[in-house]
Amino acid sequence: MRTRLTTFIPGILLALLAAGALAAELPAQKSSAGGVTVAVTPQNLVAGAKNWDFKVVLDTHSGELNDDLVKTAALLDGKGGRNVPVKWEGAGPGGHHREGVLRFDPVSPRPDSIELQIQRPGEPSPRSFRWQLE
Repeated sequence: MRTRLTTFIPGILLALLAAGALAAELPAQKSSAGGVTVAVTPQNLVAGAKNWDFKVVLDTHSGELNDDLVKTAALLDGKGGRNVPVKWEGAGPGGHHREGVLRFDPVSPRPDSIELQIQRPGEPSPRSFRWQLE
């Protein structure tokens, strides 16, 4: 029995670490249009996370970045579900550079893919950032 446990427990830990590492390794994505670059990096999309976070960086050389991301962003779950952010933690409106974290409640059950959409003022369609989770 002891031999089975010493083999079984490390196997479970390895699987959990691999799943966490997979979620942590989702790549950053960038979208540039109209003189504004938006970069998004998913963070802590692991099972049991209190929030699903997306680091968002907006940069421009002209104009003001006055986006209200809590009102203009949505997380799509690949099956028609639409989730709105619960909080923005970061720089407020204005300026040429904004950075922060857009927080969502975790999507359950965990989808195979997600898409973060950000509708910028004056742009005809939302910026779209997609990741495969499985």
